[in-house]
Amino acid sequence: MMKKKSISASKASLVFFLCQMISALDVPLDLSQPPTITQQSPKDYIVDPRENIVIQCEAKGKPPPSFSWTRNGTHFDIDKDELVTMKPNSGTLVINIMNGGKAEAYEGVYQCTARNERGAAISNNIVIRPSRSPLWTKEKLEPNQVREGDSLVLHCRPPVGLPPPIIFWMDNAFQRLPQSERVSQGLNGDLYFSNVQPEDTREDYICYARFNHTQTIQQKQPISVKVFSMDSLNDTIAANLSDTDIYGAKPVTERPPILLTPTGTTSNKVELRGNVLLLECIAAGLPTPVIRWIKEGGELPANRTFFENFKKTLKIIDVSEADSGNYKCIARNILGSTHHVISVTVKAAPYWITAPRNLVLSPGEDGSLICRANGNPKPSISWLSNGVPIAIAPEDPSRKVDGDTIIFSAVQERSSAVYQCNASNEYGYLLANAFVNVLAEPPRILTPANKLYQVILDSPALIDCAYFGSPKPEIEWFKGVKGSILRGNEYVFHDNGTLEIPVAQKDSSGTYTCVARNELGKIQNEVQLEVKDPTLIIKQPEYKVIQRYGHVSFECIIKHDSTLIPTVIWLKDNDELPDDERFLVGKDNLTIMNVTDKDDGTYTCIVNTTLDSVSASAVLTVVGKNTLKLYDTRPNPPFDLELTGQLERSIELSWIPGDENNSPITSFVIEYEDGLHEPGVWHYQTEVPGSQTTVQLKLSPYVNYSFRVIAVNEIGRSQPSEPSEQYLTKSANPDENPSNVQGIGSEPDNLVITWESLKGFQSNGPGLQYKVSWRQKDVDDEWTSVVVANVSKYIVSGTPTFVPYEIKVQALNDLGYAPEPSEVIGHSGEDLPMVAPGNVQVHVINSTLAKVHWDPVPLKSVRGHLQGYKVYYWKVQSLSRRSKRHIEKKILTFRGNKTFGMLPGLEPYSSYKLNVRVVNGKGEGPASPDKVFKTPEGVPSSPSFLKITNPTLDSLTLEWGSPTHPNGILISYILKFQPINNTHELGPLVEIRIPANESSLILKNLNYSTRYKFYFNAQTSVGSGSQITEEAVTIMDEGKMAMASRQVDIATQGWFIGLMCAVALLILILLIVCFIRRNKGGKYPVKEKEDAHADPEIQPMKEDDGTFGEYSDAEDHKPLKKGSRTPSDRTVKKEDSDDSLVDYGEGVNGQFNEDGSFIGQYSGKKEKEPAEGNESSEAPSPVNAMNSFV
Repeated sequence: MMKKKSISASKASLVFFLCQMISALDVPLDLSQPPTITQQSPKDYIVDPRENIVIQCEAKGKPPPSFSWTRNGTHFDIDKDELVTMKPNSGTLVINIMNGGKAEAYEGVYQCTARNERGAAISNNIVIRPSRSPLWTKEKLEPNQVREGDSLVLHCRPPVGLPPPIIFWMDNAFQRLPQSERVSQGLNGDLYFSNVQPEDTREDYICYARFNHTQTIQQKQPISVKVFSMDSLNDTIAANLSDTDIYGAKPVTERPPILLTPTGTTSNKVELRGNVLLLECIAAGLPTPVIRWIKEGGELPANRTFFENFKKTLKIIDVSEADSGNYKCIARNILGSTHHVISVTVKAAPYWITAPRNLVLSPGEDGSLICRANGNPKPSISWLSNGVPIAIAPEDPSRKVDGDTIIFSAVQERSSAVYQCNASNEYGYLLANAFVNVLAEPPRILTPANKLYQVILDSPALIDCAYFGSPKPEIEWFKGVKGSILRGNEYVFHDNGTLEIPVAQKDSSGTYTCVARNELGKIQNEVQLEVKDPTLIIKQPEYKVIQRYGHVSFECIIKHDSTLIPTVIWLKDNDELPDDERFLVGKDNLTIMNVTDKDDGTYTCIVNTTLDSVSASAVLTVVGKNTLKLYDTRPNPPFDLELTGQLERSIELSWIPGDENNSPITSFVIEYEDGLHEPGVWHYQTEVPGSQTTVQLKLSPYVNYSFRVIAVNEIGRSQPSEPSEQYLTKSANPDENPSNVQGIGSEPDNLVITWESLKGFQSNGPGLQYKVSWRQKDVDDEWTSVVVANVSKYIVSGTPTFVPYEIKVQALNDLGYAPEPSEVIGHSGEDLPMVAPGNVQVHVINSTLAKVHWDPVPLKSVRGHLQGYKVYYWKVQSLSRRSKRHIEKKILTFRGNKTFGMLPGLEPYSSYKLNVRVVNGKGEGPASPDKVFKTPEGVPSSPSFLKITNPTLDSLTLEWGSPTHPNGILISYILKFQPINNTHELGPLVEIRIPANESSLILKNLNYSTRYKFYFNAQTSVGSGSQITEEAVTIMDEGKMAMASRQVDIATQGWFIGLMCAVALLILILLIVCFIRRNKGGKYPVKEKEDAHADPEIQPMKEDDGTFGEYSDAEDHKPLKKGSRTPSDRTVKKEDSDDSLVDYGEGVNGQFNEDGSFIGQYSGKKEKEPAEGNESSEAPSPVNAMNSFV
């Protein structure tokens, strides 16, 4: 009659927290980070063609990302379309359809790219399709004239819309047409009649199609149905029927089932994982067939199977591959049956097993991105980097792609990027962005200082320490400001820094300090925890039966923590109380005045605080005065209980049932109270059918019985009857002995015997006691016994260490003993093992693995239960460095009587020690003598660094550090290098072996202005270790400065000085000749003609400024241009130099000054020429296009 529920807010928050918790660190927004897409439109985006189209694309990053879009695989320039705008500080597109645009013009596949200096993230392919709600085609529908009892299908055939419309059938009055097992709508929208009846005659069967996106409804032309039978044929109907119809018509006869849909005996259906599977069978027949579904060779999934449309439709939600198989529908009536088998195959679009997660690494760290997906068929995995297929993306030496995993080794800051994983099959694709962000940051704690956490007693406490740092900081928790570090099973330490106390107690309150540290620094934060008392309902509402127009009150008295403020809410049938002044809510009660039948129901008291919530419910039953209620309710309690036929071990109980209240009594529950041993506590005795009003009850000796009876009907249980008279049974010997007898020693010299005591009614008489007996097993000793009372434990002292004992515990009372008990075997207390394992041998398998053997210790020396052996081993020193370090002992435990084990993870070329100890329930025994063993050499780790400095025209200087773990004696370094041209093609590989004692090298005779890739590793006698790579360029990457440096020295050469003098003399002569010819030409009348046909190679000096005119192009005989002087700052503009002497010389880039001398300097060839060779080290621009993932 009463229900109670309780939930702690802290438990609810724990569930939410565990769902949200991830191992990856979130990068604070004030630090540099690649873009992350935070919001985007759905892949299949159906839009209303009458409204503006909004295609969402939001992203975060530092610096804030810029956005661009592609449409159908090509760049979408929004600036060229006045109807398209992008929201400020966002990538969301708004297409202004309401301002004259047409949605159909913007159909297509859109993709958003968010980019900043650290990478580029991309959205899914977003397919934009405007919804369509075409009109129904006009058609002339003939009336359907059907014989009574025949089947009929009315076809709907709605227009094809996007998305498909919702179909329903109505009449002219817009009333839904009634459906039943006989008449129902199929999944395709058609209306099926298993058999028609005269009442089916009507002229307004109308199929409607509702298009949800456009909120429009279309209707088909009304369909007319006329049902005739031989008995009801009249002249009008007969005139419209053929002779065959009239004379072939027979009285309505029953027919066996046939399937209207699907047709045939078998069909196939493919459904996708996670979707809803709908299977349909509709049958014709008279009487109307009944449909039943089975799965051949299996069961229908219990919690996911539903039957709809009068069991004609089988619905299975959230299907998986396990739901594939043959489903049979069986249609049956009294004349027979038919069936159809649908073979269902469940395929699967890709779904994530492990989606890649953002990766934050510090320089030099290793990491990996994992992308695993499943599907049917198995999806293919492809990777992109910053939106570009990784095969054509810029090379990153720290990156290695291995199928569904990208492995990063010794990353650098330039390794930051956004990677996309695409998993696709024929049914769809998944796209996930995950960035790799290389940062070096000291720890920071993101949780506010002195934050207060409050939890309820005995509930979990979650204390946050949100943090960030790179490398990832280590987190430690302390109780108090200067307390000791927290360890042990009472705490759970989560990867995101949160400290969990699974069961908070009062002494858990206090200050907690979180410390985050990495190699770059340390920081700490203090928070407070308060543990509050739980809220309790100490007086709960009780079941009430009240007569109509009476008054009733429900109590709800609570106890709560003094620092929490409770609020009390009352509900009726899980809803708010009626807005009625008859309902009076007090501080700890609810009173209902003038009760009416509508007040019948369940009343719930809910008490809420900020930390927890408790509730309790009770039922109110309203009955009429001296009259039966008009509706069913719980029965009235039985009455007039009578005990007869009293015997020592049995009695007969009879009663008179109470009013059934219109719901038959199905059973009676009999309960008893033992007033002698447990007064006030009622126990279940038995249950009898509702037709029985007497029962013979079995009794136990020495129990003061009272009985009560509870009636049960379909509505519920009645209130208990009034108790019967008491009946005290006679005493007798105990019938049973204590259970769960055990013997376990707590000390090496004792035996603790425990048992579960008998309950009061099991004592069978006064003076209940226990006879405890024990003797040492396999020794011819007599039983030692002691009698105890009111205890469930006895300690035997002075026993030998860990020897077996036979134990038994027998019950007795004032009348005698219980039957002889069975014996159990126990052991006296354990002590520490006495002997260390002997003959410890170590077999070194390789440089990192060894196998250890030992002889088992004698079982007697174990002095307890043998739990196994522990091997302690530790590294003494590295043989290559001869330097000791802090000794960290490692422990491996081997369970049972195992006498060997493997020691993994050893360091090569090192000296180790180990010992072995036996373990029992008490602890560890003595250690065996330390065994020394050495691991052989292995391959070294990569050099600690490789630095390339001092680039010159033809040399580079390499410096390196020795490996952090040489794992042996280094014999040499191996350097390999090769040139890289401007298309990233690698040239021939050169290998150099360098002595192990070297730490630098100058590489000479290299090509100038060339990029080289270097591979460097160390070598021991075992082999070469992992390599470190680096790239560098010899100077003068574009060749200009290198040429200039070579030509500067030419001016000091004698031949160059002589050449310049000759040139000067030639110019002087040229000036004189020009001057003479000019003066000479002025004395003849043909001067104008000569001027008009002047030699284009020689232009006269201008009179206004005395400078030479510009040379024009040899193929362009245009007059001299004005404004072609050299600017006053003596610089040459680009447009001036295009027609200068540079076009005629071998790379001389200069002009004449006013005094006729050269200005500027010599330069190399034109910039366009080197691009044809391999000197340039610049990489080509990466292609950044994204087509389709499908």
